[in-house]
Amino acid sequence: MSDLSALYETPGPLGRRRNRIVSAVVWVGLAAVIAYVVYRFQVTGQLAPEKWTPFLYGDIQRVLLEGLLNTLKSALVGAFFALVIGVVFALMRLSHKRWIRTIAVVCIEFFRGLPVLLIMFAIFMIFDVSAFVAVAGGLALFNGMVLAEVIRAGINAVPRGQREAGLSIGLSSFRTMWFILLPQAFRTMLPTIVSQVIVLLKDSALGYIVSFHELVYAINQVGRAYHNLLPTFIVGAAIFIVINLAVNAFAVWLERRLARGRR
Repeated sequence: MSDLSALYETPGPLGRRRNRIVSAVVWVGLAAVIAYVVYRFQVTGQLAPEKWTPFLYGDIQRVLLEGLLNTLKSALVGAFFALVIGVVFALMRLSHKRWIRTIAVVCIEFFRGLPVLLIMFAIFMIFDVSAFVAVAGGLALFNGMVLAEVIRAGINAVPRGQREAGLSIGLSSFRTMWFILLPQAFRTMLPTIVSQVIVLLKDSALGYIVSFHELVYAINQVGRAYHNLLPTFIVGAAIFIVINLAVNAFAVWLERRLARGRR
């Protein structure tokens, strides 16, 4: 409590009154924005029953479910290979051999400097693969190079004595890295890694451009077929928000589990 009081001074009566006024203004402003949005929806006919009843149809639900599954599959495959690529290139950047570090730096800077969509297009056109492979490959390459820098920073943040302790008990450099440094780096970088995975999940929507039948592609099909693009995109946005919240909840659970294991 004393630590918190040193960082945050408890407001007095005037400060509390000011905070209440600011909170009231914020809530009133938020309510006004929501009311205006609902009004615009009503005026433009977006709340009409015929705009929303198609989501009760079994065919529409199957199309959206298929798109959702394709999104999750591409994101899971992309995230798995992104982690593999991230670990490999992070270790390459930390190598004692200069030519290995040079290759790693060139690859990391090259793929990090390209838009994800351009990488997907390149894989799709050059290697003549399926849209799924192009999407998953593009997600893995771009996010893997980003994660490589994240993991490298996490490894460098581990106290130097940890590596020296591993070497002193007879572990090789590889075993010291794999069993001592990497686990600690992952614990430190877990929030950043999860944030990047969420970005990867949202970037999977770019697969729509290469005709990959993911969630945004399905949303566009349904919206154009039933002339309810805005309601359909609202439903799709809600699905993405729920998925991201689930990923974040899993990350919180995993972080607590790792913290209990460390204790």
